[in-house]
Amino acid sequence: MQVSEFPHLGRWLCTAAISAYVLGAPGIAIGHPGHDLQIEAPKGVAKPTKPAARSWQAGDHHVHSWYSVSLKPSGSPSQPPELVKAGDGSNPITTNAEMARKHGLTWMVATDHGGPNHAIMNRDLAYPELKRSRLKTPGVLQFWGMELDTPAAEHSSVIVPHTVGERDALFGIERGYNRREPWPEDPARDQEAFMIEALRHMSSLPNPPIVIANHPSRTATGVGEYGLLSPHELRAWNDTASTVAVGMEGAPGHQAEGLKPDGSPNLDRARGAYGRAPTMGGFDQMTARVGGFWDSMLGEGRHWWITSTSDSHRHYTEGGSDFWPGEYSKTYVKAAHTYDDIMDGLRNGRVFVTLGDLVSEVEVTASSANTKQVAEIGGTLQVEAGSDVTIIIRVRDPAGKNFGGRTPSVSRVDLIEGELTGPAASADNDKNPTARVIQRFGATQWAKEGERLSMVYVLKNVRRSGYVRVRGTSGTDLEPQPDVAGEDPWSDLWFYANPIFLSVK
Repeated sequence: MQVSEFPHLGRWLCTAAISAYVLGAPGIAIGHPGHDLQIEAPKGVAKPTKPAARSWQAGDHHVHSWYSVSLKPSGSPSQPPELVKAGDGSNPITTNAEMARKHGLTWMVATDHGGPNHAIMNRDLAYPELKRSRLKTPGVLQFWGMELDTPAAEHSSVIVPHTVGERDALFGIERGYNRREPWPEDPARDQEAFMIEALRHMSSLPNPPIVIANHPSRTATGVGEYGLLSPHELRAWNDTASTVAVGMEGAPGHQAEGLKPDGSPNLDRARGAYGRAPTMGGFDQMTARVGGFWDSMLGEGRHWWITSTSDSHRHYTEGGSDFWPGEYSKTYVKAAHTYDDIMDGLRNGRVFVTLGDLVSEVEVTASSANTKQVAEIGGTLQVEAGSDVTIIIRVRDPAGKNFGGRTPSVSRVDLIEGELTGPAASADNDKNPTARVIQRFGATQWAKEGERLSMVYVLKNVRRSGYVRVRGTSGTDLEPQPDVAGEDPWSDLWFYANPIFLSVK
């Protein structure tokens, strides 16, 4: 793709030009204060068409309850250890759901894990509690799922569609493929090939689940030096079951790891429990590095999405490492408030993520006058070679304090582009050298109305297939920096949106 500038405005747009283009030019309509800002495309460019029932639904797909257990040795090598309830996670599912509601979530997933025979505990104890929780907190859609002790890796969220067979579907996955389920331990369950077998099973189910790799670089030893989970494994997962293995946590949980119970810094602990290769602005290195692993996957044209979770086990004020679901991290899905559409949004990348409630809405559209089409986050725009593509970004920067007692503001929004480069020469490739920031929007480059920020960029003479994606920050660093032990997680916030693909005919 070749980037060019607006005619007669120069490469970087001035405030007045953006205001005129976005808020006052012919063909542009704005909403009244307090209503959603409605931006129409310039003449000749088709308007976005969105199902009226869809809106941004905040959620969390990685939440532990007291059915995440510790193990008590049985004293006999022939007998499995005892599963100790509340030994790892500390809260009932009902409490997690109520706290999710309190912190602004409309959906969540119960994702417990344990050890030998945990599948029976999940089926016979956790699932009935989930059903009670659904009745107690009906405003929060509560999916049945688990954190899979992933063969040859660490952990993954398994999200099961809400059907009459959900309990038995998950029992079959955990019983058959969780690496810690059998006793005695079975080394064959801790092989990469066994995870491929698990994904084939999941994709063959009448209602296939979603699998998202959790904290993918937590065991990494350095930047670009991966631990239990390698780039080639994620590629193999996606190759095997592209509509099941759809992504990874962009921002891991345990973001309160560096806080003591009184909220003061714990200088011995790092955010996310990333003790060897730190997070960057709260995000995993696989996501945070422009031109890194995520861009390498997108550059192959893979629909590989990112999310953000709490990984809530025990709140930091109670001696744990975590925030409540929704207290700090949110995964927003563009969907109707139904189980099926939330799953569809996750599976198809209609997702942005944010830390510290920096933003509450992110709309990105790509449109081309030549094809009269519009694509949104997670979508694909068909582009005729040589045509221009208009990118419109709208962000809601909510007023008021977040749950950390701060009032953060968006200081910058970055527009990133990359080219589709074809299949990687190596399955462990973690670079896309074509990915780069093409525009950094600050307060003088966007139009502001109330809580909403609007900005426009035009890609001129587009001749190569590629993608665009958006991120933003409350800070001043041009790139997210490695997080130091004891860092205040509320002080440097970022949000990321999933990409829009541009397919040149």
